[in-house]
Amino acid sequence: MPGQHTESPGARAAAPSTPSAPQVTGEPMTGAQSLVRSLESVGVETVFGIPGGAILPLYDPLMDSEKIRHILVRHEQGAGHAAEGYAQATGRIGVCMATSGPGATNLVTAIADAYMDSVPIVAITGQVSSKVIGTDAFQESDIVGITMPITKHNMLVTDPAEIPRAVAEAFHIAGTGRPGPVLVDVSKDALQAQTTFSWPPKLDLPGYRAVTRPHNKQIREAARLLTTAERPVLYVGGGVIKAGASAELLRLAELTGAPVVPTLMALGALPDSHPQNLGMPGMHGTVAAVTALQKADLLISLAARFDDRVTGNLDSFAPHAKVVHADIDPAEIGKNRAADVPIVGDAKEVIAELLLAVEAEHAAGRQADLSAWWTQLDGWRQAYPLGHTPAPEGEVSPQDVLARISAISGPESIYVAGVGQHQMWAAQFIDYENPRTWINSGGLGTMGYAVPAAMGAKAGSPDSVVWAIDGDGCFQMTNQELATCVINQIPIKVAVINNSSLGMVRQWQNLFYNGRFSNTDLHTSVGSRIPDFVKLAEAYGCVGLRCESPDDVDATIKKAMEINDVPVVIDFVVHRDAMVWPMVPAGVSNDLIQIARDTAPDFEREN
Repeated sequence: MPGQHTESPGARAAAPSTPSAPQVTGEPMTGAQSLVRSLESVGVETVFGIPGGAILPLYDPLMDSEKIRHILVRHEQGAGHAAEGYAQATGRIGVCMATSGPGATNLVTAIADAYMDSVPIVAITGQVSSKVIGTDAFQESDIVGITMPITKHNMLVTDPAEIPRAVAEAFHIAGTGRPGPVLVDVSKDALQAQTTFSWPPKLDLPGYRAVTRPHNKQIREAARLLTTAERPVLYVGGGVIKAGASAELLRLAELTGAPVVPTLMALGALPDSHPQNLGMPGMHGTVAAVTALQKADLLISLAARFDDRVTGNLDSFAPHAKVVHADIDPAEIGKNRAADVPIVGDAKEVIAELLLAVEAEHAAGRQADLSAWWTQLDGWRQAYPLGHTPAPEGEVSPQDVLARISAISGPESIYVAGVGQHQMWAAQFIDYENPRTWINSGGLGTMGYAVPAAMGAKAGSPDSVVWAIDGDGCFQMTNQELATCVINQIPIKVAVINNSSLGMVRQWQNLFYNGRFSNTDLHTSVGSRIPDFVKLAEAYGCVGLRCESPDDVDATIKKAMEINDVPVVIDFVVHRDAMVWPMVPAGVSNDLIQIARDTAPDFEREN
């Protein structure tokens, strides 16, 4: 089936090896035909896009391709997020297309999102003819210049002979080293001109050398610290999933006995059910995870970047800890927190080497006793488990909705979240047992991400149940992609957590602005239904359901699970003032974590 992936879950996103592609030389064709042939040669099966004037020459030969499935989206931002969802779910490189000018600029948000979260996508844009570039021609924009800060690499191609090389380089760069977005902008006259197709092209990238194998000396020092530390923590980032290193992480955790703290982007890297998993750290992390980082004497950071949402006030973050920082991107090491032991390398190779070094330390009789540390950690877990305040009588609890979706749909499903309260509740109350089953916009925090990204994930993993967990604000930004899902038979399930508000902003207004709810009321369920999400879903050809009673939550989810031929949209009308806890207010120390309003953990009592 077009779009079906063959990689095992957690496989490193990588471009197909160009030397293994068929050797083709000297075949005459247009630049557009050359571009289609190049995409086929790197193994592209699915492309999300919208045609327009500058890229129209490409769409004609694309129609003849028997290898590439083009999915016509309703907005270019949807194409970009769909490519991200496809990449995150499958481990392959996502591809999106747009025309020049506004078509290309509509991709910018998705490209920036992919850049922040290290998602391998290739964006192909049409450009006005080379002779009028720089004249403010109709639908001209300097998309290469615009996206320079938010792409791993980008290029403008005006010579049709350069198209195969540009495509091969784009896929190589996007999928190797630290993954990320690459943009290829092709002028209209290059697409129309005659050329000769030659494959594979020679890759000549003298400035690009991704280091994957770590230095042995640094690995040995990290192992020494890990086997002598009394309060170690394995601080795990999303790069572990991208590297396909979940199995190695499990072995390292069990070999060392150290607690594991997976970030928002790393949920599923270690099963939530594993006893050494303390849960997510950061602004809305568990008390045990946040406090473990603060009290640790050693942080082994694996493909994480010390993001401000994790560290809180950086000066007070993990004040007693030495830091081993392993990352494939040397620019991340020491960027926010100085590393005592810097390790540049691919997470899978780093952990594999670290396993050998730790085993050697154990063989030499060096292994720390972590029983006192675990007594402390378990005390925090027992005293401050993840929970929530029940909703008022007769109202639906958003946390309960997500917990029930998790229980009924199961850990093999893929969950794709938008941004806001519903995203945090999805991170907290859905159980993630496998890598690549949790997809969300982490670094950029892009509202409108869920529906198109879920569409891309389902296109790439058609045999998986795919849920878009969305808010009533996020959903209204990109729900037009439901039409794309219906027409292309991509039956996602959408849970709209409808509190009639921009929920996270309302929470901050409640906590920090004296309850002055300025411009956060969306009128989607309180006092009116503008729009009515059930009617909207039905207008798009989907099944629309509504749940307004806690007694109906399970039955509504089960009904959605029974429908697998068209998308399903569920309007869960939930308690409006439910809040996300725990919470570390922005910019303060993680020591000031709160478990409810004006309520902090009593660590002295626990001790």
